[in-house]
Amino acid sequence: MLRQLLNIRTALALIAVAIVSGTIFYSNLLAKKIESEEREKLSQWVEANKFIATANENADLTLASQIQQQNADIPIIQTNEQDSIIDSRNLDSLEIRNSKGYLQKKLKEFKSDHLPILLVLNKEPFVADKYYYGDSVLLKQVKYYPLVQLLIIALFIFITLYAISTRNKSTQNQVWAGMAKETAHQLGTPISSLEGWVEMLKENDVNQSISTEMEKDVNRLKLISDRFGKIGSTPKLEESNITEQVEKMVSYIKRRAPDKVNFTIDAPKEAPVVAKISGPLFDWVIENLLKNALDAMEGKGLIAVKIRERPGTIVIDVSDSGKGISKQNISKVFKPGFTTKKRGWGLGLSLSKRIIDQYHKGQLFVKSSEVGKGTTFRIILNA
Repeated sequence: MLRQLLNIRTALALIAVAIVSGTIFYSNLLAKKIESEEREKLSQWVEANKFIATANENADLTLASQIQQQNADIPIIQTNEQDSIIDSRNLDSLEIRNSKGYLQKKLKEFKSDHLPILLVLNKEPFVADKYYYGDSVLLKQVKYYPLVQLLIIALFIFITLYAISTRNKSTQNQVWAGMAKETAHQLGTPISSLEGWVEMLKENDVNQSISTEMEKDVNRLKLISDRFGKIGSTPKLEESNITEQVEKMVSYIKRRAPDKVNFTIDAPKEAPVVAKISGPLFDWVIENLLKNALDAMEGKGLIAVKIRERPGTIVIDVSDSGKGISKQNISKVFKPGFTTKKRGWGLGLSLSKRIIDQYHKGQLFVKSSEVGKGTTFRIILNA
C-alpha cells in the first residue's frame, strides 16, 4: 500500500513538472512575442506623436491620429534627458492626483522593466525625450499565468493525495477493526472451554491454589478478548479515577517484574484525578507503556508514573531508566510492525496511540528520550 502511494505521488509529481515546464516555456515565448510587439507599437506611437507635433497645416494627420488613439493599454511616462517627468499616459489618474510619489515610483518600476524609447528633438545640440513604459494587462496575465497554473496543479495534487491518504487510513481502520474482532471471536470458544474446566476443578476439590491461578489466567484472557472486541466500536466513556486505574496496572506489572525494578507513582493527593475513559482500553494503554518500559531495562532500574492536572487536561508521564530510543526511531515507534525486540509484532504502541487519539480524543507521544538514559511517554486526556 505504501509503495503504491509513493508510485502515485511520483507519477503525479512528474506529470505536474512536465505540465508546468511546458507551460512556462510556451508562456515565455508568448510573452517575448507580445513584449516585442508592444515595443514596436509604442515606437510607432512615439513617431506618430512627433509627426503630429512637427507637421505643417496642410499635412494629412489621419494615420498618425489613428496610431496615437490605438494605444490605450500600455502605461507610459515621458521625461526629458534628465528624467524629469513631462507627461504620463494610461496610468491611474486618481493615484496621480492623490499620491505625491506615485509617478516617481512608477518611473522607477518602468526603468527596471524596459529600456526607454528615445524621441530625438534636435541633433545639434542633441535634445531628446525619453518614453519609459510598463507591461500591458495582457502581457502581465501571460507572465503570471504559469504561476497561477502551478498553484492550481499543486492544489489538485494536494487534494488527490489527501483523498488517497484518507482512503488508505479508512482501509487500515477497517483492517484493524476486522483483525481485532476476529481475534476476540477466535478467543471466545477456548476461553469458554477453559472456564468450564476451572469449574470442574473446583467441584472436584483439586488443589485450590491451582484452580485459583488458572481462574486468574482465564479472567486475564477474557479481559484481552474484551479489549480486542472493543476495537472498531465506539467505546463507552465513563468518569473514572485516573490515579486508581494507573495504580491498578502498576500493581499488576510490578508482580511480574524482576525485584530490581522499582516503580513509583506521583499523583495529586488532595483530590481524585477524574476523566472520561473506557476503563478496559485505557488499562491496555498503560499496560503497554509499562511493558515497553520494562522491556527497555535489563532487569533493573526505575519506572516512574507522574500524573498532573492542568486547566482542561490531565497529563500522564510514563518514564523509564532504560536504553532509550534513537532519534531516527522516535518517529517510527507508533507505526504498525515497528519493533526493536526479538519477539513481538510491533502493534502495542500503535494500538495504544489509536486508543488515545481516536477513542479518547487525546494525545500519546514520546515526550523525551535519550539513548542509554531512558524514555518518557506522555498521555494527554481531556479533564
